[in-house]
Amino acid sequence: MFKRVDHVEIVPRDAQKTIDFYTNILGFGIKSRIERNMPPMREIIYLQLGDTVIEIISVDNPSPKSENAWEIGYRAIALEVENMKKTVDYLRGRGIGIAREPVDLGDSYRGEIRDPDGLIIELRQWK
Repeated sequence: MFKRVDHVEIVPRDAQKTIDFYTNILGFGIKSRIERNMPPMREIIYLQLGDTVIEIISVDNPSPKSENAWEIGYRAIALEVENMKKTVDYLRGRGIGIAREPVDLGDSYRGEIRDPDGLIIELRQWK
């Protein structure tokens, strides 16, 4: 019946800035781009990293998201990393701030960064 999570959708303020962040910083590749003339929707861009797919939806005048991290709804995208320290050093070297410093949770290390629109991206290194 159900196989897996197929993709996660993001509506960014600036689609190209978001695409640049996910491809140039996080290593996603562009799987496909589809022009849409269905206002307010303009374009759909699928980004892929391994088996993970993110759908970027470019729209006219998107509404800002609340700053409350604990509102009802999806909270974050989580990316598994091989080495937390090397990942954090790499991100800092690219000018990416660490929103939550990595902590040892016993079974894993967990930290957070934010994308260009402030969406939470969890970093997880399993032990």
